[in-house]
Amino acid sequence: MGTDSRAAGALLARASTLHLQTGNLLNWGRLRKKCPSTHSEELRDCIRKTLNEWSSQISTDLVREFPDVLECTVSHAVEKINPDEREEMKVSAKLFIVGSNSSSSTRNAVDMACSVLGVAQLDSVIIASPPIEDGVNLSLEHLQPYWEELQNLVHSKKIVAIGTSDLDKSQLEQLYQWAQVKPNSNQVNLASCCVMPPDLTAFAKQFDIQLLTHNDPKELLSEASFQEALQESIPDIQAHEWVPLWLLRYSVIVKSRGIIKSKGYILQAKRKGF
Repeated sequence: MGTDSRAAGALLARASTLHLQTGNLLNWGRLRKKCPSTHSEELRDCIRKTLNEWSSQISTDLVREFPDVLECTVSHAVEKINPDEREEMKVSAKLFIVGSNSSSSTRNAVDMACSVLGVAQLDSVIIASPPIEDGVNLSLEHLQPYWEELQNLVHSKKIVAIGTSDLDKSQLEQLYQWAQVKPNSNQVNLASCCVMPPDLTAFAKQFDIQLLTHNDPKELLSEASFQEALQESIPDIQAHEWVPLWLLRYSVIVKSRGIIKSKGYILQAKRKGF
């Protein structure tokens, strides 16, 4: 069907769920034309190019099947970890909850990441602060459903260590006191605070919590930006019907050398009403 997007549009018009995975971005090669300047730009670029590549390879069999769940990926970029090399690799992920959704997003994302990479567990998962209404401060109640699921995943040996992102000293302390599985790390965005807050640093040192830095925007993927990327790639679609639920960014690093062997994105989107 070539680059014709009509088949993709027809499939998306019938499906209820979209799983999009970029595969290893280091394998994209010819798909890359420029280096994105921000994480948001990189992500949007990845979504568009993954959709375009997937659309160009849709088979007639898939169109006849009209599956309820669409698996959208760049097939030649997919790369699983060699089991013989697993002990030499550190597999880390950061999970962004995008839409209003249940804590089951956490398990779905981790299960899919393990499947994509061909591993039994992830070494670490950091959860970004879940979305909350404007004017509302993040509280322990917002975090608890997701942290409970992360704890379950640690108990079932799907994750080794779990961490947080952008919590201040008070928020981190509340989570630490409540949680069964304690956070082993907390990311701090230095773009917003320039230096590590002293009270946060002291608390983290006292309880052996690693403070990391990051430069992710407050909203890495919005509903509007996802729908725009979807519309640009597949014009024959009602993009406003689709909403992203979660986004997971992973990296695979060679422990002894600190070399990034693999990195990519996985996301799940749902069609409204399903």
